[in-house]
Amino acid sequence: MSKLLIIDDERGIRNTLREILSDEGYEVETAENGSQGLEMAQKTAYDLIYSDIKMPGMDGLEVLAKIKANDEGTSGECESAEAPIVMITGHGDVETAVQALKLGAYDFLLKPLDLNRILITTKNALETKSLKQETKILRKKVQSKGPQMVGESAAISHVRDIISKVAPTEARVLITGPNGTGKEVVAHLIHQQSARANGPMVEVNCAAIPSELIESELFGHMKGSFTGAVKDRAGKFEQADGGTLFLDEIGDMSLAAQTKVLRALQESEITRVGSDKAIKVNVRVLAATNKDLQKEIAEGNFREDLFHRLNVIPIQVPALNDRLEDIPLLVDYFTAQICAEQGIATKTFDASAIKALQAKDWTGNIRQLRNVVERLIILAGAKITSNDVEAYA
Repeated sequence: MSKLLIIDDERGIRNTLREILSDEGYEVETAENGSQGLEMAQKTAYDLIYSDIKMPGMDGLEVLAKIKANDEGTSGECESAEAPIVMITGHGDVETAVQALKLGAYDFLLKPLDLNRILITTKNALETKSLKQETKILRKKVQSKGPQMVGESAAISHVRDIISKVAPTEARVLITGPNGTGKEVVAHLIHQQSARANGPMVEVNCAAIPSELIESELFGHMKGSFTGAVKDRAGKFEQADGGTLFLDEIGDMSLAAQTKVLRALQESEITRVGSDKAIKVNVRVLAATNKDLQKEIAEGNFREDLFHRLNVIPIQVPALNDRLEDIPLLVDYFTAQICAEQGIATKTFDASAIKALQAKDWTGNIRQLRNVVERLIILAGAKITSNDVEAYA
């Protein structure tokens, strides 16, 4: 339900507007002067404000100016900074209307007020506010698009330094680390900082593809080469031509597929399933795994020659438990991201909450932390404390 505020020194106007708008299903509050209205607008997030201009003490233009001084999040002191404000006056003149609009007023209505005009203005103003909020959320999503490596700990700074050195080269990289540490982020950053950044980045989760389909997924297939192959299809190597191929969870790839990947790396060419024609590909391969590949080699589950082909530059992504000092920055980053996605006012974590989060055992790493932050943002109040962490984390 939309919440509206009426600021007018005339009781009759206040009551009339409240009755009209309440009958339309809006939640309406009133203020009898500019000072009271400004105080209410600063403490409560209203969706729309109607304000008289001529009032004793603080007039409507001053109220408008003070509220809109905080618009676009420049201060954050006024909860209603983004609310459309409709000015009302019995003394209409062009100069006053222009001044009100310059100060950020949404519209300008003359007394005596017309019922239909009020209803139409209210509907349009609320729709405009909703569209502005959606636009802001989308803009933030676009601005934050793409992975970011958040943190200043020695462990993550070391990873960032390796990325900056290896990204401009064509060297293959093997990214290791526990689940949820951000191995995919590392791969994306390498691609973005490479000479192939304008080319495609194609990802393959080797653990999510059945072993009998992995070869078709990677190398493509010809029509009729197996049941369900109704047309020719390019594989991930061809799709990544000129760019980067990221083989995630490569430790789960079948030995048969490993053999073909090794050949593709050695000869820079692939052959589609059901074909004997070699296709040249220009692909930089990045791989990641949460497994100990040396152990997998010893047990006969992974080819040693493929390991050495992939492991030109090893990058070990640290577990969150090894970089607890980064939690404050990660919490700030996730809070801004999640609040923007959810379209809600930004919440804050006090020092006790951060300390409580740093005391936890993060077996699920960064992924687990983000889930916990999202849960706290949804379930806790505007300021999140250690009590909230204890209750919901």
